[in-house]
Amino acid sequence: MVLNEMGQKISQALAFINNAETLDEKVLDACLKEICTALLQADVNAKLVFGLRTNVKIRANNADKGAGLNKRKIVEKAVADEVTSILDSGVDEKKLTDLKKGQPNVIMFVGLQGAGKTTTCTKYGAYYKKKGFKPALVCADTFRAGAFDQLKQNATKMGIPFFGSYSETDPAVIAQQGVEKFRAAKHDLIIVDTSGRHKQEEALFEEMRQVATNVQPSLVIFVMDGSIGQAAFDQAKAFKDAVEVGAVIMTKMDGHAKGGGALSAVAATKSPIIFIGTGEHMDEFERFEAKAFVGRLLGRGDWRGFVDKIQEVVPEEAKNEELMEIMQKGSFSMRILYEQFANIQKMGPVGQIMGMIPGLSNAGIKGKENEGGVRIKRFMCMMDSMTTKELDSINPKVWTETSRIMRIARGCGRHPLEVQELIEEYKRIRDLIVGNGKRPGMMKAMGKGGGARGGGMMNPHNMQNNIAQMSRMLPPDVLKKMGGAGALQGLLKQMEGAGMK
Repeated sequence: MVLNEMGQKISQALAFINNAETLDEKVLDACLKEICTALLQADVNAKLVFGLRTNVKIRANNADKGAGLNKRKIVEKAVADEVTSILDSGVDEKKLTDLKKGQPNVIMFVGLQGAGKTTTCTKYGAYYKKKGFKPALVCADTFRAGAFDQLKQNATKMGIPFFGSYSETDPAVIAQQGVEKFRAAKHDLIIVDTSGRHKQEEALFEEMRQVATNVQPSLVIFVMDGSIGQAAFDQAKAFKDAVEVGAVIMTKMDGHAKGGGALSAVAATKSPIIFIGTGEHMDEFERFEAKAFVGRLLGRGDWRGFVDKIQEVVPEEAKNEELMEIMQKGSFSMRILYEQFANIQKMGPVGQIMGMIPGLSNAGIKGKENEGGVRIKRFMCMMDSMTTKELDSINPKVWTETSRIMRIARGCGRHPLEVQELIEEYKRIRDLIVGNGKRPGMMKAMGKGGGARGGGMMNPHNMQNNIAQMSRMLPPDVLKKMGGAGALQGLLKQMEGAGMK
């Protein structure tokens, strides 16, 4: 993702400040030059970049006048604040993304042809399906050949009901019939996909107005191609003037140098960007909140987003308590590992999740974002070749039998060495979680019941001892990238404040 490259360059420039012996005017100018170059390469408007440079210098100079102020930290915060202001529309997007369950939310999607509108409709539905909503898709696109077939294929893949017609030519009629059908079926999220055109024209706007009149949407979302850069300003403004657009979703943000330009241009129209599409896959779709987005770009992470991801996939309370109790007793089977791998997959691309953890956002995962996901899928394939007894066994001797390893390898079509790699990974994670006799595992570090409720990891009386324990359990390179043992306390407090209690 090109925007990640922009974030890495800005982070490197800020690191240059931290490593410099003194923060004089020359060092600050060199740092700001690198930051501005990175923003310009991401196609951010030159006037906005110039304003950032000026504002950061003013705040840095004011820091010289304040007693006891850390100038380096002030510069870092100033850069983050200025980049956030460039990408922030100033509209509270949470009001547009926090939909109410149990009542029909009719969401109408509009946009030009080729922006990825139909795929985005399905991603949007899948996102809210994970949150417990009952989504449905209506294809009111009668202009593009194959539109209904594409929507049907996407919806079937994600297990979402759909409606459309091969005979009816009036999109307003199809939209009305689909919405009425799904309202009667008690669906609380009805997504209407409309026709697009290759350019903005009155025929497109008139059709959108007719569909809107028939279905009375609670929100109209404009889907925009992020590769158009600063031209996004005129496009967003034209749609906003023609129809009651309430929010924007940016697509194709996974490889275009103009992504920063598109985000900043749309923000300039005061149109709230609520989601961005970061790839073709259905899970490459994430909420956009300027401050959290910039935090991840600059390597500061996004604990709130990380916790939200976890809460999407954690088992229900009773099952979660049961799992914690099993692991408290020192039991960690291959089946438990399989279930945790499945939960990780539900959270989305590994690179995206890593970007939410402070210190790991830009920590050597560039170009390797998909490797973790591929490795997990390979491991799960091997586990599918295991017997029930093998999956549930906690006897270490089970995994020393060569004949067993050979049989599993034949069953999944992998090399025996790969099965051995899985076994070693299982042992490593088991030792990390429940201990290995030489040192206690993370479950013991967290205390009985885990977390604050059991008086464990988040208990201030045990905090220092538990941080020391967790520091020993983390690989040295990962611990270093997170900022060392001293940074763990701050991270744990952030997690607690984000809702992990």
